[in-house]
Amino acid sequence: MAHVTDDKNFRLPLSIRPRRYAATVTLDMEAKSFTGQQTIELELEKPSHEIILHAIALQLGDVTFRGAGGKSLKPTAIQPVQVSETVVLRFPEQLPTGGGALDVAWAGRFTEGLRGLYAAGKVAATQFEAADARRLFPCFDEPAFKARWALTVRVPPGLTTLANGALLKDEADGNLRKLTFQETEVLSSYLVALVCGPLVGTPEEKVQGIPVRTWALPEKAHLTRFGQDAALAALPRLQDYFGLPYAFGKVDQVGIPDFEAGAMENAGLITYREIALLLDPATAPLSVQKRVAEVVTHELAHQWFGNWVTMVWWDDLWLNEAFATWMAYKIVDAWKPEWRVWLDFDAGKAAALHLDALRSTHPIRGEVRNANEAGESFDLITYEKGGAVLRMIEGFLGEEAFREGMRQYMRKHARSNAVADDLWRALANASSQPVLELANAWIGQNGYPLVTVGLEGRTVTLSQRRFYSEPGVRSDERWPVPMVLRYSDGNGVREQRVLLREGQATVTLEGSGEVRWLCANAGSTGFYRVAYDAKALEKLAGNLQTLAPSERISLLADQWSLVRSGLEPVASFLDLAGRYGNEEDDAVLEELVGRLAYVEGRLVEGEDQKRFQRWVEKLLGAGLKKLGWDSAAGESDRVKLRRAALVRAVGGVARSPEALAEAKPRVARVLEGNKAALEPNLLDAAVAMVARAGDRALFDTLLEKMPGEPDPATQRRYLMALAAFEDPSLAEASRKLLFSDKVKTQDVASFVMGLMGNRTGRDAWWEEMRTRWQDVLGRTGRAPMLVRRVVESMGALRERKQLDEARKLLAGSPVEEAKQATEQTLERLEQDVALRERVMPEVSAWLKRQP
Repeated sequence: MAHVTDDKNFRLPLSIRPRRYAATVTLDMEAKSFTGQQTIELELEKPSHEIILHAIALQLGDVTFRGAGGKSLKPTAIQPVQVSETVVLRFPEQLPTGGGALDVAWAGRFTEGLRGLYAAGKVAATQFEAADARRLFPCFDEPAFKARWALTVRVPPGLTTLANGALLKDEADGNLRKLTFQETEVLSSYLVALVCGPLVGTPEEKVQGIPVRTWALPEKAHLTRFGQDAALAALPRLQDYFGLPYAFGKVDQVGIPDFEAGAMENAGLITYREIALLLDPATAPLSVQKRVAEVVTHELAHQWFGNWVTMVWWDDLWLNEAFATWMAYKIVDAWKPEWRVWLDFDAGKAAALHLDALRSTHPIRGEVRNANEAGESFDLITYEKGGAVLRMIEGFLGEEAFREGMRQYMRKHARSNAVADDLWRALANASSQPVLELANAWIGQNGYPLVTVGLEGRTVTLSQRRFYSEPGVRSDERWPVPMVLRYSDGNGVREQRVLLREGQATVTLEGSGEVRWLCANAGSTGFYRVAYDAKALEKLAGNLQTLAPSERISLLADQWSLVRSGLEPVASFLDLAGRYGNEEDDAVLEELVGRLAYVEGRLVEGEDQKRFQRWVEKLLGAGLKKLGWDSAAGESDRVKLRRAALVRAVGGVARSPEALAEAKPRVARVLEGNKAALEPNLLDAAVAMVARAGDRALFDTLLEKMPGEPDPATQRRYLMALAAFEDPSLAEASRKLLFSDKVKTQDVASFVMGLMGNRTGRDAWWEEMRTRWQDVLGRTGRAPMLVRRVVESMGALRERKQLDEARKLLAGSPVEEAKQATEQTLERLEQDVALRERVMPEVSAWLKRQP
């Protein structure tokens, strides 16, 4: 007889709820196994013959239900159901309404891969989001079932063990230590965590009464200070923003040696991939420092938004992630305004705009039927588009009204679960603006608009239609587009707000006199593309330096997207790019270099490639010569980052022999231990450039140094350099590394991307990847985030023949965890191949016209 649990979309009944778990877990670190026993205090809304728990690969032992009247019942059947990852406990008579307790004993093994409780080198760590608490505890493993957790852990002596709560008691228990942890606030099971290993922590420091510590393996202890400081800076600012104290007693941050995501916001015990937490500020590039500050702040923002108020189900995962993404930039910007992190936020938004222009995109809030589908939601649309839409709404409502709405939402739903509409109602209440209309149009609908702008005198004509990156595709969606127009006239620079609801509108600009230029996405805070008519575009191109850096970036990015979609010729983009030769802003240069790298890597070959490289060097080489490779005393971060972007352009894109000759001896000195030989922000570009042209001796040096390097950013730099060697025999040697223990599970996807980006090795790697497809997937431990990125690496292919081979491979061996990524990667690759075929002759003709 079929049971309701025989369905992968099965959801737990709401009539039985856990109130408290009291669990004791015993870890055998040698055998990589565990045993557990727990009492779950339950509340039954109505009588039931069964209790359903989630469990994967757990052997249940003794189980007893104890009712309020003292009556005990044993189940007559304990039935695991693999498809829904549940175990059904059937009892001989009905369990009564009201309170009860379920005693459960069980045993299990560490998970292979990076989920559940797993071994990350010498450290045992948990990763439970979205639905892997069920690999360690038989539990109610859905976010709506919040309960208190009282954990006791029995472990071998001499190890550091951390849990969500503070350590209350540490006592001998035979030849083990028995550690009792403070009971937690109510938590969803995905936020419970445990870490055990030879870890050392910073001394405890308190900020507004909250103890904070940052942990790592002993050889990396000297790299914990920066992440600790970032947490100490973020916590008071977050408490102030929400108007609510931090709820989880203490903050422990731990660098885990092998970790699937960037970090995980477990309440009071935040776990990180080492590269997202550990660094040496004396030698870390600014990009690494900013990334660590942003990740630390993102995870701390979740302690309120996600942990204190939690989504009901995974279809609102986007709200957790989008909010924490946006909030992290807001807090880091307040801490380090000189970093201009909103420009980094814009870079993330740009990647989401690229993905959201595909037919295979998905809405920010989509239907999620089961936990596996939730896993596919951790993408650019969820994080970056979601964050950008929140920022756009905040820009339209104003900061004060937005924050007041946030505070109302946090107060009303404290300790419980909420849905997105609860937030929109709070924001509408605080701002008296049509937030529900605005938000739900952007959250529930795929894609975004292309706003076409015409300027005649002081009259602006606006029209919108959905933007697709595939030429010729049309559809009729409309959005309420909150636009901020910025323009210059005789009275200076002014702003005007417009809510474009219809397909077309005409706006008269306030003020008088000639309009010198008009930017239709002020500060680039809107999630849309802009196509200017020829006159408006010429005015902007002629006044580039009066635009904000974010607006200069948008102009270039929008123009490029119009080329991709067949709405503009490639010559118009290249002409515009040629006007950025004197650009001094590092963030704008980064955008320019990224676009030029695409052209050089995909749209030119043979003599045209050399011509294009010479054009890039002519455009940007003088800027690098003027700055030189060494930084002056007291030089600003802006100048250091500008130099780094120029080195990438001249050494990386233009492949200048002069730049290579400059980089080679410096990289050699760095490898000998002379850290001062290269300014830290040049390290990535210089090492990659030198590796590309490197010999066997350099390959062997990097291979020897890489595994023992304590600094995770340096280790990653050397690992990625090993994938870059273009000498055919060394490219072959790097392919072999993927199937060795030199590449950690967490780094497999990045290394595959590196092999795919190798010009001389790509075709041979693609042949091998197709014949060893299951082995490649196996190297990821089938961690869904890594599997998706391996599929996405196929986007680096060039030719139509390879596109056909990719289609055939993914159709013949479909990847269940990456259905969405498969569709998106093939669609994007189809467009890249078609673009290459379409515009290569145009680029060639344009190059021949250049002086």
